[in-house]
Amino acid sequence: MDFYRDHILPWLTHLSMRQARLVPYRTRVVSGATGRVLEIGIGSGLNLPFYGQNVKQIVGIEPSPMLLDMARNAARRSMSHLELVEGTAEAIPIESASIDTVVTTWTMCSIPNVDGALAEMRRVLSSGGSLLFVEHGRAPEPRVRWWQDHLTPAWKCLSGGCHLNRAIEDLVQRAGFRIEHIEKGYMRGPKPLTFMYEGRARPH
Repeated sequence: MDFYRDHILPWLTHLSMRQARLVPYRTRVVSGATGRVLEIGIGSGLNLPFYGQNVKQIVGIEPSPMLLDMARNAARRSMSHLELVEGTAEAIPIESASIDTVVTTWTMCSIPNVDGALAEMRRVLSSGGSLLFVEHGRAPEPRVRWWQDHLTPAWKCLSGGCHLNRAIEDLVQRAGFRIEHIEKGYMRGPKPLTFMYEGRARPH
């Protein structure tokens, strides 16, 4: 299982996240980042080309050494000023109130202690900072929710802990963020996997 987690799963993650249908979400969310940016779960660096000129620095945190190596290779082809950190979102090794923008793209689903991670994101954000996110999660339809709840135990084992049924908007608000803008809806594909939350929030 360690071999699958450490060597196979990172490649599967990279390939699945390269889908062209995710590009419009990345474009809208990532391009809104400004100042000093913390990207949670930077993965293989697929967001790097979407950061704009208003970004001064990107700090990317990621628990997978293999994905971090991919991100380093991606950074060589970009102009981003990038610092990569091996670690988890539940214990971010960054000083409080030092980040202007936190970015998460399809990451909250797989963080074991997502409440703790959101508390950490809130801690590192400056008082005027923003959390920019696009995540898949709990759908509004009872039948789709039933499938999400029943598929999640097996899905987590195959996909590195990914939950299909997390209510992203509720989690963000419960962590002490005020949501300023949110768009919700299905992306093309199987409904249990494709209900998207795309938004911007600020710490209360």
